[in-house]
Amino acid sequence: MSQRKIPGLQKVGNHWHIDKVYKGQRLHESTGTSSLEKAQENLAKRLEELRQAVIFGVRPKRTFSEAAAKYLNENLHKRSIEDSAMRLRKLDQFIGSKFLNEIYNETLLEFKNVRLQEDKVKKKTVNLALQTVRQILNLAANEWRDENGLTWLDQAPKIKMLKVDDAAKPYPLKWAEQGRLFHLLPTHLETMCLFKINTGCREQEVCNLQWSWEYEVPELKTTVFIIPGHVAKNGQERLIVLNDVAKASVESQRGMHDTHVFCYRGNPISNMRTHAWRKAWINSGLPTDGSYLKGVHNLRHTFATRLRAARVSYEDRQDLLGHANGNVTTHYSAPEIGNLIDAVNTVKEKTRELTLLRKVN
Repeated sequence: MSQRKIPGLQKVGNHWHIDKVYKGQRLHESTGTSSLEKAQENLAKRLEELRQAVIFGVRPKRTFSEAAAKYLNENLHKRSIEDSAMRLRKLDQFIGSKFLNEIYNETLLEFKNVRLQEDKVKKKTVNLALQTVRQILNLAANEWRDENGLTWLDQAPKIKMLKVDDAAKPYPLKWAEQGRLFHLLPTHLETMCLFKINTGCREQEVCNLQWSWEYEVPELKTTVFIIPGHVAKNGQERLIVLNDVAKASVESQRGMHDTHVFCYRGNPISNMRTHAWRKAWINSGLPTDGSYLKGVHNLRHTFATRLRAARVSYEDRQDLLGHANGNVTTHYSAPEIGNLIDAVNTVKEKTRELTLLRKVN
């Protein structure tokens, strides 16, 4: 027996859909249900929302979950979208069901406390989530508009960031510390770390490094790598020059894999901070308390510290570290590349022992 036709409702597949013009506005959307009774309730609710919006300028109430879904869909192209999705999943437990106009500093207090006290994360990590909330609320108040031209939110609240006073400090390695640490690493990881500490590359730049990014510089009888913008953190292409140690690391991998420079048992490596890294860090006597960073990013800090100790110019350090500075950093002449190679070769000289001043607590 066919169901009775309801004005403004029609069955499409298994679900009822709204298709109705009301006060000059057309509603054309799914009710998300196969129940006629629930579809009628949904239609009545939507008509009332539309009446309130048209006559009184009243915004339909939308939850943070709805806003988060819209934000993610609009930013699928961003490299950081997976990180945003992870933060929003954490937030959803606390504010997902709340309406946008119910979210402010006090509403987020439970989230902050749980993340800091129970999950034991750093304040910087909490701030990254708060920044995402702030961005969504600003979009809802200033850019996102409904079919009536009304923004999703009347006014965005001010979301305060936590004062970051618990950040772990970088731990640039001394030569002796580097020797102890690298000696304890498996060969494939030691090779990657030698490349990283001699180029200042970020972890994902090393893991994703591909042979197709290698370019010859005939005048200098060497090669360089140009990392595409979609891989580099700041979205700009990045030139990687090789000193003798980094070059040897690359040559030891040539022919091992068709696409990626660094691999393990024939497969690309997704991350460097593995169990083997953590075990080697501990066994080499490096600090394990929360005061210092313990990850592979310390190798990049070591590279930067050694460049500075070798009195490499600020401009060259910016280029070598791939910092965004407004320049198209891959457009260099051979002499300029040669100058950068000379600069990175200074960080392999063990005679340049570093004196690192560290605060004793």
